Amino acid sequence: MLNVQQVSSGRRRRLDYILLFAAASLVALGALCIMSAVNSVSFSNPVVRTHFLALPIGTVAFLMGWSFNYQIYDEQWKALYGFILILLVGVLLFGSYQRGSRSWFVLPFFSMQPSEICRVCTILVAAAFLDRRGARIREVPTLFWLSLLLLPIFGLIMMQPDFSSVVITLPALFILLYCTGANAFYLGLAVLFAAVAGFFTISWTYIYLHPDLLDYPLIKVFYGLAHNGWYMAGFAVLIALLGYGAWWLFKQFRIFLPSFYFVLATLVVLAGLAGAMVVEHQMKPHQRKRVETFLAPKSDPQGAGYNVLQAQIAMGAGGIVGKGLFSGTQSRLGFVPERHTDFILAVVGEELGLWGTLGVLGLYLLVLWRILSIAYMSGDRYGYLVCSGIFGMFFTYMLVNFGMLIGIVPVAGIPLPFISYGGSNLVASLWALGVVQSIYARRLRA
Repeated sequence: MLNVQQVSSGRRRRLDYILLFAAASLVALGALCIMSAVNSVSFSNPVVRTHFLALPIGTVAFLMGWSFNYQIYDEQWKALYGFILILLVGVLLFGSYQRGSRSWFVLPFFSMQPSEICRVCTILVAAAFLDRRGARIREVPTLFWLSLLLLPIFGLIMMQPDFSSVVITLPALFILLYCTGANAFYLGLAVLFAAVAGFFTISWTYIYLHPDLLDYPLIKVFYGLAHNGWYMAGFAVLIALLGYGAWWLFKQFRIFLPSFYFVLATLVVLAGLAGAMVVEHQMKPHQRKRVETFLAPKSDPQGAGYNVLQAQIAMGAGGIVGKGLFSGTQSRLGFVPERHTDFILAVVGEELGLWGTLGVLGLYLLVLWRILSIAYMSGDRYGYLVCSGIFGMFFTYMLVNFGMLIGIVPVAGIPLPFISYGGSNLVASLWALGVVQSIYARRLRA
């Protein structure tokens, strides 16, 4: 454990001013874009008031994250884990039911989404768990126990259900594992699981939205995997036989791999199918529509594809330099839905143009670069792991939001931190950056 007294008082007080500048610029730009986006709508006052209430709370969260020694999360990771479970169970019992999920605590002056805070806490807990394993991270038992540790968290989030939190948290943890030095084969299994679950989820959803496809016998059997136990059992046997056949084929070509690898791969494929079945039965109609929007937005321009198409029109209307802040027409006249949350980049593109959008992207890349740099400066392994996980979180946020706007990622209802409206996300994001600044302030130099 790093002795904080070894670090001078002056060094503890230092900030990474590049990271601070990039984050502050994004927050300031986000506030302007939110005010512009809601300026002409009836609910503008509550949105602006809530956002400007979240700003000082987020600033306090940032200062607390920076001031506290980040190693306290390493020492108290079990208490932090309990705090996560209490929040997630509490929101299921006492939370408000909104938009098809029970994800919010409604308080007298504002609402809070616990999963935003829990996402950062999960990264801190996972980093502490892996920090104690050292070189054993490459062993199967470590990944097994980590999976068991995280399973209740993801299970409670899925019970809300809040797929957006899972979409952000899982890649962040995967990047954390990669930076830890986990075995490449096991990381490949994680990718295989995600690929199988994603393939079946998207395919079944597309069939659900186009029931005429069920006239084809093979497609009917394929769709039946999610709804018929006998089909599922037969498919499991088929996957097991394919796994055995792959092992036998490798053996014939004198490629001797442990049979354990083939067993694991088979189990992961089946687990991916099981995960897809859970999503299939939990998915709401509006979430299914998002998949259709991703696959063919122009097939229903007045329905499922409306949001994406209008956002892209707004981006195109902005041109190179934009129409100017508070001068957009597509967004301000209401053609772009959810323009202050999911599609805030459409407001940026229309009012600030291509240069403004690239400016936001550049500031985000600056934030990511500084987080990575601080990870390598860190005085201990735990600080490195925490920075890796937080990097993964912000990288996924950026990838999903920019990808969603150009149509390469499904619309997921995920905010763009610092830019989009969302008090809980803003507070959690600023706290995460405060923790990174704490790691920077307590770094050791050779």
